[in-house]
Amino acid sequence: MAAYQTIVVGTDGSDSSYRAVDKAAFVAAATDATLVIACAFEPANQRQVDRAQDRLGSDVAYQVVGSAPAEDTVRTAYERAAKAGATKVETVVVQGEPVPVLTKLVHERSADLLVVGNRGLNTLAGRILGSVPSDVARKSGVDVLIVHTT
Repeated sequence: MAAYQTIVVGTDGSDSSYRAVDKAAFVAAATDATLVIACAFEPANQRQVDRAQDRLGSDVAYQVVGSAPAEDTVRTAYERAAKAGATKVETVVVQGEPVPVLTKLVHERSADLLVVGNRGLNTLAGRILGSVPSDVARKSGVDVLIVHTT
């Protein structure tokens, strides 16, 4: 079997997802693969912004609009991947739900491995509604590494 060339890893900024990034970076370093770190996000709607303004007061513009949590997430993940030895690292922030974003990214980048954490896999909601790990394993069309992160 040939070594992996392009690895996509999803992160949402949680400690669990960063552990998946660490494992993906280790595999990328060992195979000299390109690592693509992805963060899917949904923008806040006006109702959420209004609710945040009630709680945050005059700093709401900075806290809700001016900050970029998804960008911060991939920046932190990039730093972790570099520390783990990955040398070819790219980051992507995409608006949308995680499963469609990750499966589309795998296709667009011709990735041959997708790495995700196992959070949600063994929960009741995950079994009834589906979880990111189980859904991407069914839909991605490539090898999927589900990292035990919880």
